[in-house]
Amino acid sequence: MAIDSQIQRKVMGRFATGVTVVTTGGPMGMHALTANAVTSLSLDPPLLLVAVGHKAQTREFIKANRCFAVNVLRLDQRELSERFARPGPKDFLGLDLTTDVTDAPIIADCLAYADCRLYDVLPGGDHEIFLGEVVGGAAFDGDPLLYFCGGYRRLAD
Repeated sequence: MAIDSQIQRKVMGRFATGVTVVTTGGPMGMHALTANAVTSLSLDPPLLLVAVGHKAQTREFIKANRCFAVNVLRLDQRELSERFARPGPKDFLGLDLTTDVTDAPIIADCLAYADCRLYDVLPGGDHEIFLGEVVGGAAFDGDPLLYFCGGYRRLAD
C-alpha cells in the first residue's frame, strides 16, 4: 500500500536541503529552475543528479542543450531562488552570468557550481532524473541558503 503523498511531503520536508538554480544554455536557448532535488551520485566517473518535474519547461531545454549547471545559492540569493521557482518564461535580466566548459550559464557570486554534460535521463515517477557528468566547477566561501519545513533557513552555529 502506497503512502499518502502529503505524508511523504511532510516527512521529506524535515530533510534540510541546500537551494540551487539549475541552468541550461545552448542551441535551444537559456532556461532555469530552482531545485533542491540535487545530489552527488558518483566520484568515478564524476556524476550528479537533478530531478525535474514533468511540468517544468526546463526539462526540454536540458534535453535539447545536452548540458546543465547546478548553481548552489548563498544565503543572500533568496530572490534568485524565488525568481526561478515561478512557472513560465525565465528572466535572466540583471544577472552577471558566465560559462565554464559547457554553454550552461553560471550565476556569478553563487556559493558553488557544477557544470555538467548530460550523461543520461531516467524515469522517476512524476519527475525525470537527469544525470550529469561534472566537467567543471568551483566552490567559494559563504553561507548557504537552506530550505526546511516549507521555508528558507540559515545555518545556526
